[in-house]
Amino acid sequence: MLRSAPPSVPPTESTPSPGAPVSLDEAARQAGEAAGWVEQNWATWVNTGLRILLIIAIAVTLRFLIRRTLTKLIDRMNRSAQAVEGTALGGLLVNAERRRQRSEAIGSVLRSVASFLIMGTAVLMVLAAFEINLAPLLASAGVAGVAIGFGARNLVTDFLSGVFMILEDQYGVGDSIDAGVASGEVIEVGLRVTKLRGVDGEIWYVRNGEIKRIGNLSQGWATAAVDVTVRPTEDLDALRKVIEGVAEEMAAEEPWNERLWGPIEVLGLTEVLIDSMTLRVAAKTMPGKALGVERELRWRLKRAFDAAGIRIVGGIPLPAEDAPADPTAGMAAPSAFASPTTPQSLAATPLQHPPSIPQPSTGSNLSKG
Repeated sequence: MLRSAPPSVPPTESTPSPGAPVSLDEAARQAGEAAGWVEQNWATWVNTGLRILLIIAIAVTLRFLIRRTLTKLIDRMNRSAQAVEGTALGGLLVNAERRRQRSEAIGSVLRSVASFLIMGTAVLMVLAAFEINLAPLLASAGVAGVAIGFGARNLVTDFLSGVFMILEDQYGVGDSIDAGVASGEVIEVGLRVTKLRGVDGEIWYVRNGEIKRIGNLSQGWATAAVDVTVRPTEDLDALRKVIEGVAEEMAAEEPWNERLWGPIEVLGLTEVLIDSMTLRVAAKTMPGKALGVERELRWRLKRAFDAAGIRIVGGIPLPAEDAPADPTAGMAAPSAFASPTTPQSLAATPLQHPPSIPQPSTGSNLSKG
């Protein structure tokens, strides 16, 4: 069914045609309508604007107070570490640089998390004040977060591992650690990468997510152990007396009296063989100083043993002192081929050809036929 178009309305004074000049009455009427619309929505605008300003003011104030509180807490931790550093115990157990980096890293993480949560919540509340539907936005943000999480999972793993490593204080600047993939002294700790100085001076950059196990050689105390191998004929009481004299002398001298946290003890025999026996000497030392104590202890034990006439052995076993020389040492072993009647000689003898058998002549057979 076709419907006819409505008849065209001729322009009147109340509906001027486009491009025609507007009269004063029409302009006044339009201004009145605009003023009425503004007056009608003014309360809503003011209410929305005040809500947005209040949300922003509260978010900025809360962010400032939380960041300032965290900064003061970190500064107090650093001051306490510096106060303990001047004492004897603080010089042994507290590393000011390690405490400073750990506290700064924790403070940075906490400030970033607080700022993200506060400002993110404020942005969502402002959008809700404008009566914007947040469901599609939150859904898109969730999908984007999942995609970013899959794409940057290694980065997220490194970051989370670094955060927990710092919070748990597994290691810090100045510690000697074995991280599996590399070992050395820690010179910098970050949220993503740990920097190590190797034994030969090289610098290792190890991602925190790749560290599966950590062996910290600088926490608590260390053990310096030295094995001394001597002849089995040495007097054990004389050996103990010489070692105890070296231990008393070393413990009374600088700087070994500070690096030794326990007496140097003879733990006993660890191995007894026909041509040697091994004694173990050990002591509890300051963390990270065990290698230097072992080297100095070996040096002093060698000098003391030389002065006492005690011989240190090791490596290839030494021959007996009074054993006579073996006269058969330079003789070759008898050969199985020396006698022609041995199975080896018979097997190596070449085979003889059998005697030739005379063949019958073929001419007689032909003549007979």
